[in-house]
Amino acid sequence: MALRAWAFLAGVWWLHGLGHLPSPAWGVLWLPLVLLFYRGPLPLRLLVWGLSGFFWALIHTHWMVGPPLPAELAGSDRRVTGIIHGLPESQGRVTRFTLKATSVQGTDWRGRVRVGWYGDAPNLAPGERWRMTLRLRPPGGLRNPGGFDYEGWLFRKGDRATAYVRDADSAHRIGYSGAPVHGVNRLRGALAAGIDKALDPQAPFAGILQALAVGERSGIGPEQWDLLIATGTNHLMAISGLHVGLTAALGYALVLALWRRLPPLALRLPAQRAAVPAALACALAYAALAGFSVPTQRALVMLLVALGALWWQRTQRPLQTLSLALLAVLLLDPRSLLAPGFWLSFAAVGVILYVLAGRTGPAGGGRAWWRVQWAAGLGLLPLTLVLFQQGSLISPLANLVAVPWMSFVVVPLALAGAALSAVSMPLAAWAWNLAHDAVALLWPLLEFLVALPGAHWRHAAPAWTLVPALLGMFWFLGPRGLPARWLGLLLILPLLWPPRAEIPEGGFRLTLLDVGQGLAAVVRTREHTLVYDTGPRFGPRFDAGEAAVVPYLYQVGRPRVDRLVISHGDLDHAGGAASLRALLPVTEILSRDVSRFPGRACRAGERWSWDGVAFTVLHPPPDWGDDNVSSCVLRVHGPGGSVLLPGDVEGLGQAVLLRRAGEALKADVLVLPHHGAGGALPAAFLDAVSPRLALVSRGFGNRAGHPHPAVRARLRDRGIPLLDTARSGALRVDVSPRGIRVAPGYRHAARRHWHR
Repeated sequence: MALRAWAFLAGVWWLHGLGHLPSPAWGVLWLPLVLLFYRGPLPLRLLVWGLSGFFWALIHTHWMVGPPLPAELAGSDRRVTGIIHGLPESQGRVTRFTLKATSVQGTDWRGRVRVGWYGDAPNLAPGERWRMTLRLRPPGGLRNPGGFDYEGWLFRKGDRATAYVRDADSAHRIGYSGAPVHGVNRLRGALAAGIDKALDPQAPFAGILQALAVGERSGIGPEQWDLLIATGTNHLMAISGLHVGLTAALGYALVLALWRRLPPLALRLPAQRAAVPAALACALAYAALAGFSVPTQRALVMLLVALGALWWQRTQRPLQTLSLALLAVLLLDPRSLLAPGFWLSFAAVGVILYVLAGRTGPAGGGRAWWRVQWAAGLGLLPLTLVLFQQGSLISPLANLVAVPWMSFVVVPLALAGAALSAVSMPLAAWAWNLAHDAVALLWPLLEFLVALPGAHWRHAAPAWTLVPALLGMFWFLGPRGLPARWLGLLLILPLLWPPRAEIPEGGFRLTLLDVGQGLAAVVRTREHTLVYDTGPRFGPRFDAGEAAVVPYLYQVGRPRVDRLVISHGDLDHAGGAASLRALLPVTEILSRDVSRFPGRACRAGERWSWDGVAFTVLHPPPDWGDDNVSSCVLRVHGPGGSVLLPGDVEGLGQAVLLRRAGEALKADVLVLPHHGAGGALPAAFLDAVSPRLALVSRGFGNRAGHPHPAVRARLRDRGIPLLDTARSGALRVDVSPRGIRVAPGYRHAARRHWHR
């Protein structure tokens, strides 16, 4: 079973690794292949299982997930009727929810839409049927190396479009859906709201209790997530297999104790068998509160196999049970493997089973518990470094305390509050407040651990290092009889090696990051790193510095910035500066406002050289302001070519720049000033720079219409190609002493079938 499950997994992975979806007509090949090879040699049978995974994922994507938003609907306002799925999330002035569209004005397209309702939204509940006017858009997100794949996240959720409410006054509720799933979600929403009401408005851990009780994690603040990730305890915020198993064990123990005290019932059915349905019912109820997430699906399948063996008094090998769970989760939803939690969930159980397999003798409860935590923390380190660019070295110690405390104290109290809410809200509030106090007792310990030197490690491991690292972990964590276990550490070493691009002396690499309607560029020489602008701030919890610049720098093995240049103080250029400075060491800052960005003033005449590459500030003159015309203009020049980074300079700034800089303005690559606005690239300026290639950083479908048609026309008339972050994702230009090479945009190079 294990080999077949892995083959099925490989087929699903193959499909979701493609840049474009094949036609579902290819599925007609599946049945003949099964008939031909199902009873053949093992390699052919595994091939059939792999193709089964491929075709099942293909059919699921085409017919169950459905097509993305048609291009003709992009940017249009349509009257949409649909049903709210899942729990709405309120963050500041926006409420987000998923609407399953049952009718879209002027088209037969149907699908799930991720909707934002800005301003004062009404109380929205799962299962409500609404009619509203939406501005529809295709799924879109930033595409940068190391960055979060928002489009992939939407695909995993089944959302095939995004939108926002255009006319709130005309939106109205027109009924309810009676589907059981909506009833469960309404219960989840009511419990989450009950926790909010029961706790003090300033209670810091209300979001954690909601996560543990009903699987709603939107209330956990970014600082709390950072601490949980840094200590390796973030897995506790999901309703995990451990929690489902404990709930099932509680139901089993209660019925077992009661049944044994009723001899007439015990004579008809043994107590051990009578307790099985109760355990399964408790597990199902808790998993439903979690929205049947991947960890709960895996736990339910494993529990079902274990309870079935108990009912029929048979034994089942742990590896067989885990393989059945893997197969069942992929059959339920092949998109599950796109979520990091899928890999972490199965890997954690696999590591625990491996380190405990075949052990004999009285190891002792405490010793065994420590071994499990140590092995799980170490065994999952390769996955966390590849998936999240970070790992927690104090995870085993933190989990040694946090797992039993959360599982045996906090979770039972949170669930007791949920059960008591059906009887008495004061009693429920009492239980929830006790649970909150229990979390508050644990939190100082986590803060102490994360403050230890080297507790949290940020490092981006290349994907190719994962396989040898996992083999090394398998060897190193093996039983004591395995010879030379320490040699497994040699296979782990490539995982720890920082990724480095071979940039020659005198060469440099420009990466224009995809940050939406803003600008962020990274220039790397052989040994130095310069960041020019940090992109926009999108809200109080999200900016391009944290979402794009920092992950990119870790991904390429440059976890420090030698010089940060802020062209000017507009939020679309400087919005991510605070996050960048908080997350990475920055040696020096050049800006137009030293009171806001401590460092030196950026002014014309500033020059320096790194690794045979010259950097020259061409603008502004001393004592200018901090606006578009005063943008800090930087020219980067090496033996093989040059790049001009002009910020948002325009108007008077460009006139002064043309007069003062003269021939120094010439560059092979030009990043368009002010995102290609109509007045930002006059013919005189373009001719003075005389680039061979133009790049523009802008947001997809931005309201300003950048780059302006007149700008496109000027570039086209001069035969200058234009590359665009909105269409291509992050753009990379390598300038070596031998010349200039342009790499494919990241959106194309790392394309998957769900990308725009």
